[in-house]
Amino acid sequence: MASATHTSEEQPRRRYFTGDRVLWIIVAVLAVVSVLVVYSSTAKMAYDAHTVRTTAHFLRQQLLILFLSMGIMVVVQRLNSSFYHAAARWVYYLSLLLTLAVYFLGHTTNGAARWIPIGPFQFQPSEALKVATVMFLAMQLAARQTKIDKLRIVPSWRFWTWRTDRVQRRIWREGTYPILLPVVAACAVIVPAHTSSAALLFLATWVMMLVGRVRGGELMKLIGWALVGFCLLMALNLGRGATAEGRLSTWVKLWVLPQDTKPIEDLTDTERSMIAIHNGGVLGVGAGQSAIRVEMIHPESDYAFAFFVEEYGMLLGLALMMLYLWIFFRAIEIFRRCGTAFPGLLVLGLALMITCQALLHIMVTVNLIPETGQTLPLISRGGSSTLFTAIALGMILSVSRQNEEHSHLRPKSESMLEK
Repeated sequence: MASATHTSEEQPRRRYFTGDRVLWIIVAVLAVVSVLVVYSSTAKMAYDAHTVRTTAHFLRQQLLILFLSMGIMVVVQRLNSSFYHAAARWVYYLSLLLTLAVYFLGHTTNGAARWIPIGPFQFQPSEALKVATVMFLAMQLAARQTKIDKLRIVPSWRFWTWRTDRVQRRIWREGTYPILLPVVAACAVIVPAHTSSAALLFLATWVMMLVGRVRGGELMKLIGWALVGFCLLMALNLGRGATAEGRLSTWVKLWVLPQDTKPIEDLTDTERSMIAIHNGGVLGVGAGQSAIRVEMIHPESDYAFAFFVEEYGMLLGLALMMLYLWIFFRAIEIFRRCGTAFPGLLVLGLALMITCQALLHIMVTVNLIPETGQTLPLISRGGSSTLFTAIALGMILSVSRQNEEHSHLRPKSESMLEK
């Protein structure tokens, strides 16, 4: 009897929050900041003459999104990386089709079709496609680690030789189709609605290829092709070329032309965000005391960092930026402990997406780069971005949990990660 009691007492309790504890703390802090930012920054929307909604309405909405996202993240981090390996191909194809469907069935705002209406919610499939592309590329790179440094993935610019030249056919078969084409397809379907998201995805996948030991010459050729493609978009006014050109022109003017005589009603949102940061100073004006929120179009999303600095100060703003960098540093540590290629590359790609998106958002608010429309991950108001950021973090936590448990299983088609 005593023996049975002793055995039951020693049975380990089920843990729901597993994996890297530091990442869990960072996620909790970002969720709290999100509540504070959304509740205060939506005052303009709440008191709009054309709506009867209150700030409490937007607070309840954001809390619901956060609770759902955190719940899904808990489920995701309990799944093993082998599940993501098996699902990567189908998740990628589904996300690609849904993103294409947006242009025919989706809701258009500011000239860009991005959302599919699902009841009272707006679903943005391009957010799913970014995560899915990282998964798919990690799987493809992992399966070719034994020969990746010998493969060529970028075909010749002489497209008329692609079908007749034996070398070019081999490049397409072994490198372009499995590795490059999925990335190009994902960027191509995202770019008409959100150019900066396509650029962000390209950056993350390029670094994944670099770490995945793709030949340096091929990566440099890929950058060349990307620059040519961007110039064609601008020259032919494809996608959102006109919008991108306008934002670039506005950004240049803010740097080269004097702005001290401009009427306040003519200020851009970027200028208003810089005023907000200046008003905040070192310690901020205090929670709920923002003066610039009524002047900005989207303080709760596109300029959430500037709004946060205005109310809570530059010190906490720098601390917030460090949290995003910390996510990447923790991901590097998790990556280094992975014994197999797929989970390591998956973690690296997802962490790059999150951290680079946050840095792009912050750089826009201080006019270091033109406006991109990128939200602040886990903080800005928005369901799809929050949901898929939580899913990405759940995958990272899943890999860290398996590192602790030493439970990574290497599929037959996957090579070990060369470091």
